[in-house]
Amino acid sequence: MTRSNRSALKSLSLAPLTAALLASSLTITPTQAQERSDFSVCWSIYAGWMPWAYADVEGVVDKWADEYGISIDVVQVNDYVESINQFTSGNVDGCAMTNMDALTIPAASGVDSTALIINDYSNGNDGIVLKGSDNLADIAGRQVNLVQFSVSHYFLARALESVGLTERDIETVNTSDADIVGLFASDTTEAVAAWNPQLGAIKDMADSNVVYTSAEIPGEILDMMVVNTQTLADNPALGHALVGAWYEVMGLIEADDENALGIMADAAGTDIDGYRQQLAATYLYTDPAEAIALMESPELLDTMQRVAEFSFQHGLLGDMAPNAEVVGIETPSGVFGDESNVQLRFDPSFTQAYLDAQ
Repeated sequence: MTRSNRSALKSLSLAPLTAALLASSLTITPTQAQERSDFSVCWSIYAGWMPWAYADVEGVVDKWADEYGISIDVVQVNDYVESINQFTSGNVDGCAMTNMDALTIPAASGVDSTALIINDYSNGNDGIVLKGSDNLADIAGRQVNLVQFSVSHYFLARALESVGLTERDIETVNTSDADIVGLFASDTTEAVAAWNPQLGAIKDMADSNVVYTSAEIPGEILDMMVVNTQTLADNPALGHALVGAWYEVMGLIEADDENALGIMADAAGTDIDGYRQQLAATYLYTDPAEAIALMESPELLDTMQRVAEFSFQHGLLGDMAPNAEVVGIETPSGVFGDESNVQLRFDPSFTQAYLDAQ
């Protein structure tokens, strides 16, 4: 996937954590946070997170950070799982990630994490692509390339359920999101699960058949900005600045601002039309009141219970996890799991404060 050459976009090239972190068997005790003025957050290439690229290069984050007397460095990481590793290891204060990955990597590793913003849900941005067939059932017996144990894995399992199959009927092959487009061109690749913009590039390739998308499970794959809970508690200005910057850009998307969309498209390696197609498969919560309603809904807790149960079945909550409830998940409507071990929280208060100030 072609990356933007905009000089203002930054990328990290840091040594990844051990592979064991992906299975969340590592326990990390974060350094005690304290009041400070300099912060960093990271994001990776995905349709719903491209607003962070615009907010960075056009100074929107800087403007809101200045308003609160702080500095926020916005960093692009080219590999999605690596970006979460950087958050989990404490190298950044916040990271764009999905609801499942927030649970299975930082939260399950003992890093108390807060979903500050629910950006969107995937409404077709994730897809399963087969060669030689347009029937999902024909995935049986094939190797499937995907970012293993990420939300793509959850998505694949949900797709298999829809045609009476299980993971025993296929073989998964762990593949970086940065490599998956090139691998699809290989004669040996039989099937992939991918997200946009990679999915869009794969769809345009020869013998590409999209057989299932996340539009079949609306509201389950949530894309979020997650921050360290202690850091947020000690430095609420970070939360207010990020929320303010995010919704300023949402206003531009709502207005179909071509300059803003062009910058986001460029960062995603596509043109405005291509990016608009990606947004069409993304349910962006441009209205903060709607995002608050989602965070406060019982349906969110039901979704997170389903995600936790899947994660436990796949060993993603730790080798010693006794059940799906080992990690507490707190939303305004209640707690699923161990109330004495809450490590993932959904907090609408910063979005509510933004809305109240408008």
